[in-house]
Amino acid sequence: MEQVLKESVLKHLEERKVIRNSQHGFTKGKSCLTNLIAFYDEITGSVDEGKAVDVLFLDFNKAFDMVSHSILASKLKKYGLDEWMIRWIESWLDCRAQRVVIKGSMSSWQLVSSGVPQGSVLGPVLYSIFINDLEDGVDCTLSKFAGDTKLGGEVDTLEGRDRVQRVLDKLEDWAKRNMMRFNKDKCRALHLGRKNPMHRYRLGTEWLGSSSAEKDVGVTVDK
Repeated sequence: MEQVLKESVLKHLEERKVIRNSQHGFTKGKSCLTNLIAFYDEITGSVDEGKAVDVLFLDFNKAFDMVSHSILASKLKKYGLDEWMIRWIESWLDCRAQRVVIKGSMSSWQLVSSGVPQGSVLGPVLYSIFINDLEDGVDCTLSKFAGDTKLGGEVDTLEGRDRVQRVLDKLEDWAKRNMMRFNKDKCRALHLGRKNPMHRYRLGTEWLGSSSAEKDVGVTVDK
């Protein structure tokens, strides 16, 4: 039944072109490779022109586990899924329980009040729907793959650096409204270009660190 529903949801999403082009995870015709090519084709083009570019690597904390069921349901309705589908998905997510088993010792069962099941057929599709509106109002290059998000922008000017900071502020606001959290210990800035001003960025109340190299979906990106 889960597979049947997944196919119906995907058909609806494809017909209405719901999922943004920035999403490369769990999307037909998209992959790690398309994620890298689409994003860095634009970024390296700017660097080749002698411009300074900053790339921000962002990571959601326990992304799949933090999905709010009520917010997800409202987004499913927003994207036009019919009431029967939404009710089935809500029932599928509701009243789940989990426990921990270590060397034969078991914890008590605990109700799961949020999240979509990892390893399930339908879970990744629901997650893609949940974060689909992440980039609303964003005017920098942005790309998503599962729980990882990266954005890039030209930063030769103060205006460019302010634009990147405004995008970070919007993403932090989105996370708060959607009851998600960034794992700020894993969020980093990579400064590209020979005359890069090495600007520092803030995510919420915390300053992001910078690095000389970052691993991006299995590929190391450096200066």
